[in-house]
Amino acid sequence: MDVHEIEKDEDDGPPPGWEPITPSLPLPPQPQLSPDMAQMVCGTCRRLLKYLKGARYVQCSWCSTVNFVLEAHEVGQVKCGSCAVLLMYPYGASSVRCSSCTSVTEIGVHNRRPPWSVQQGQAAPPTNFVQ
Repeated sequence: MDVHEIEKDEDDGPPPGWEPITPSLPLPPQPQLSPDMAQMVCGTCRRLLKYLKGARYVQCSWCSTVNFVLEAHEVGQVKCGSCAVLLMYPYGASSVRCSSCTSVTEIGVHNRRPPWSVQQGQAAPPTNFVQ
């Protein structure tokens, strides 16, 4: 038996009785988020939470953690100085602790990223000035 015969035997296809799995029912449509709703990830259990826009706090129904809601224009981003995980923090914070490696990264001009709203192409809401 030469090498070409061995390779031919290996390419004979699936074993007898093998059938591909095909879904019998179509997948249900993904639920749409209504315009007055928003989503966030729970800071403790990492479950996706849905809440009414404008809420400042959202309590997770799974672990009961009360999560502080930040709007897109209130959030900054920086890469962890130790493990390079992308971190989000409230504007004005001087440092942020990484949830992966627990290292503390100082927030400065050298590592600050544009706000998430700017990266997504949304303008920050106008600041109300009293004249």
